Amino acid sequence: MTTLVTDTGFGADNWTEPFITLEAANDASALDVPSDTDPAQIPLCEGLRMIRVDFPSSADGRGFTIAKQLRLRGFTGRLRAKGHVLADQYAMARRAGFDEVEISDELAARQPEDQWLFRANWQQHNYQARLGGSGAPEARRG
Repeated sequence: MTTLVTDTGFGADNWTEPFITLEAANDASALDVPSDTDPAQIPLCEGLRMIRVDFPSSADGRGFTIAKQLRLRGFTGRLRAKGHVLADQYAMARRAGFDEVEISDELAARQPEDQWLFRANWQQHNYQARLGGSGAPEARRG
């Protein structure tokens, strides 16, 4: 079984349509994408509403690039990271363009909901926003 993580915490998966592999992507509403996929080769068909990107390892960051490139190409549907994404990576996943993360129940037990919720305010956990904030000392200002 799996657990779905969103900005509101853990929840059940409400997606009921099948995920189709890229090889059979014609007119699919949901795609399963491996981490080694070239984002430019993912067909963004009119009826496509969900893309799930595999994370085979928490050290494999290629899924973040895929998400960012899909958003830059104009994909507005649901974008889901699946697999070995850690709570510490949740803010990065959201900033890359993912809407949600699908993790195993075992990972959810090791990294409980409070660890994910701590990072749910991902817009504010951004070093660039802190650097550009109005609270900078006068000595640092131009």
